[in-house]
Amino acid sequence: MSDAAPKSTRNDLTSVENETTKEGERRRNAVSPDEDLLLAAAYVYDAQYNRNIPFETSPQAVRLYYFYNHWAMQAATYLFIVVDLSLALFEDPALYSLPFLATSLVEVACLLAFSGRLTHYGKVTPRDVFWKDTKNICVMATIVINFLDLIIYGALKMADIHSIRWSRVLRPIYLINFAESRQIRRAFRSIRNTLPEILYVFLLFLFSVLMFSLMALKLFGSRKLKTAEGAPYFTNYLDVAFDLYVLVTTANSPDVMMPAYDYNGWYSIFFIVYIIINTYIFMSVFLAVVYNNYRKHLKNEIRKLVYMKRRKMVDAFNILKVKENTEFVVKEDRWKKLVKLVAPDISNAHRELLLRVSDDKQTGHVDKDAFVRLADLLNIQVIATKARWHPLEIWMPTLYNSVVSCFIRKVVQHKGFVYAYDVVILVNAIFIALDERNPLISYAEWVFLTLYISEILLKLYTYEPRTFFAKNQFWNWFDTLIIIAALIATLVNAGLKSASQYNSQQVLDIVFILRVLRLIRIVDSIQRFRVIINTLINIVPTMLTFGGLILAIYYVFAIIGIEIFKGKIQFFEENSTAPYSQECGNPALKDSAFSKSKYCKNNFNHIASSFIVLVELTVVNQWHVLASGFAQVTHEAAKLYFIAFHVVIVIMIIK
Repeated sequence: MSDAAPKSTRNDLTSVENETTKEGERRRNAVSPDEDLLLAAAYVYDAQYNRNIPFETSPQAVRLYYFYNHWAMQAATYLFIVVDLSLALFEDPALYSLPFLATSLVEVACLLAFSGRLTHYGKVTPRDVFWKDTKNICVMATIVINFLDLIIYGALKMADIHSIRWSRVLRPIYLINFAESRQIRRAFRSIRNTLPEILYVFLLFLFSVLMFSLMALKLFGSRKLKTAEGAPYFTNYLDVAFDLYVLVTTANSPDVMMPAYDYNGWYSIFFIVYIIINTYIFMSVFLAVVYNNYRKHLKNEIRKLVYMKRRKMVDAFNILKVKENTEFVVKEDRWKKLVKLVAPDISNAHRELLLRVSDDKQTGHVDKDAFVRLADLLNIQVIATKARWHPLEIWMPTLYNSVVSCFIRKVVQHKGFVYAYDVVILVNAIFIALDERNPLISYAEWVFLTLYISEILLKLYTYEPRTFFAKNQFWNWFDTLIIIAALIATLVNAGLKSASQYNSQQVLDIVFILRVLRLIRIVDSIQRFRVIINTLINIVPTMLTFGGLILAIYYVFAIIGIEIFKGKIQFFEENSTAPYSQECGNPALKDSAFSKSKYCKNNFNHIASSFIVLVELTVVNQWHVLASGFAQVTHEAAKLYFIAFHVVIVIMIIK
């Protein structure tokens, strides 16, 4: 989408309104009022959730569209996507091995589910729109490729011919390209649109690295210098280029400079100039270009969303409008029925509040401007508080309203009660840090548990339980669940201790973790901390989008890494007598930094360990040691895999 597109929004919208006005007149003559309401509600629902799915407006297609957007259908789609991605855990090389027949049957079921979902989508959208949509073609092609690859792999396996499941790398396409993943797709589209702008900056950066590499080769290659490990220093151009690229990430600084610096202190100027130009200047420019272009394309996406939202609301208005004097409006009774269809779970009071906002003059109808704002009003969170009687006040009013009971409730509601338990939490933190083997410390844990349980019971006695455990009361839920879990784990731990055979370190670990988690409760007592935590909770949906983006890229790199590096590096227990156990099962790693650092468990032998390696590469520290180790057991060109991952994840997405 070009920058000029949003500027024509008003003109486009005017023409759309004129067209939909005529369409609305035709529909009122041909369609029943209930079907009109269903269609209008579909438009409003799409506007509310920023959906831009073009669908047929016939009554049958509208009902199919409602079924397509039902939460159960969306949940089932996500479930099949997760199952399809999780198959890598059970396929060769597997973390938990299952027969090929079992995994293939599950994959066939997933592919059939994806085919059904795509067919359903094709039933509700116009045919020409469906076939012009790139994401539908991608999903369709991926389903066919996965089926063919599965059949070919199965046939070769039956013939005892080794082959690879090369199409597994395409599985994240389902996560990205189904309509439910529109947020992830928008993020991918924004990144894709930034690529042309950043390409020239990146090429110039690579040119700088290669030029400095050539200078380093000429400066140091003939001086017969050695690294700390005794290897030749800067004698191979490709190795020099890789080491200097790693220096941009600062992962090998100052190690890479020390041989030259030890030989002559003036050579440090070369590395200082290199770091200034490539680490500080080029990386800053590169990140600025990435950020600015990503922001520009994201702004265009938001403009398009706003335009489509208004267009959907105008379509809904034109379906329901009637002429009142000189203007078109939506009658109050029709408006109420529409809102009840779109948001059936909101209360009558909430619905009346929306009506009062939309019809502030109480004219009995809603005009166009107010109607168009309905989607935004529905997205505003309204917390309804009901004055409920405490159950004990209903069952035992005399006891609950007695002097002693009122005093207890007044104490619980006082700030001093909160401060007192803050002190208890701090004292508990000191006891957690002390030696558990001391009997007094062990008994003190029961005292703290009793105090925490008493706190919850007192609060439930003071506050109405349904209000205390309302949806928006995160900290009340957190406190209660942590305390209950800690009580159960402590009881299990005590029971196992009293048994003759006690060897459950796992239960003990859970107890320790739950004890530490209890300390988080003090965050709720400090207003500034609570604001920060609530902000973090509110951005969880955005983080999920970001997480989906990272997951898709991780999965692709993990599958590629498995096919390239599986079995090349093995992990052995510390006392293993297997050949080359100290070299991670590969003699090529003898005396290498990889084996000396005991990185043998960092391998691509299954999907789980592959993800762990990718996380370590994302952190950047020692990533060059990992890359060099895998290059030693395969080929020097393997370093390109790790450089590509660093560019895509660390530079383009994380930073």
